[in-house]
Amino acid sequence: MKGSPIFTLLLMVLTSTSNANDLISKGQYIFTLSNCYGCHTDIDNDGQTLAGGRAMETQFGTFYAPNITPDKETGIGLWTDQQFNQAVRSGLAPDGTHYYPTFPYTAYKNMTDPDIKALKAYIFSLKPVQKKNKKHQLLWYLSRKAIPMWKSLNRYAQDGHRSADGRGAYLVNTLGHCNECHTPRSQIGVLQMDQKFKGNEQLSAPDISSQGLTGWNNTELLELFSEGVLPDGDYVSDHMAEVVEFSTSRWKVEDQKAAIHYLTSQ
Repeated sequence: MKGSPIFTLLLMVLTSTSNANDLISKGQYIFTLSNCYGCHTDIDNDGQTLAGGRAMETQFGTFYAPNITPDKETGIGLWTDQQFNQAVRSGLAPDGTHYYPTFPYTAYKNMTDPDIKALKAYIFSLKPVQKKNKKHQLLWYLSRKAIPMWKSLNRYAQDGHRSADGRGAYLVNTLGHCNECHTPRSQIGVLQMDQKFKGNEQLSAPDISSQGLTGWNNTELLELFSEGVLPDGDYVSDHMAEVVEFSTSRWKVEDQKAAIHYLTSQ
């Protein structure tokens, strides 16, 4: 039996299934590290997981997160690996149109190929939800045709501040996309990387640079990541409370420590 074709075929099937499950499990963790749930789920209105519709109010108008469930009509169920990669890294839809940068592809551009592959595998393992995307309500002059220019300006701003090496830097700068909220932006929304992590008043996001975290000890920072507790005993609120609930509280302790080390030593 052990050397028979049936045994060999069965072993191949079991191995393939095991590998697929391992990939999905890894993708689930990448999904958590990146907090995809928090943006693509309409939490305030008890929306279905990743079905979109969450309103994101900005000075440029209100953006609505899209449906990224594997539904083939209203979600991303027909996307190829290449199209998924292109969206995550470059902010390009399958038809070549540009996504608005409320989708943090400016951070995800540094995501590794294996992590993108795993993330797609996990998302595509979830239940498809048929729900059409809601149209953004933006200022009249905001056209997708202007996004390539914005991308160029933002890329130029980031060129002198390339992501540092190491697990902590990857978690903070790429997967956690902390710059998106905690680094100030110009009037046209370009990240001001010369003030990296110095806080964003428009988003009520505090200074989390090493200077801004002076006075915090590692235990306090771990409690922030794990429970959202502040040194004075209060708790974080609003968007950061969601980040803690759906993302950082579920990080492995070694990843929490790696991110803290990076933030306090940059």
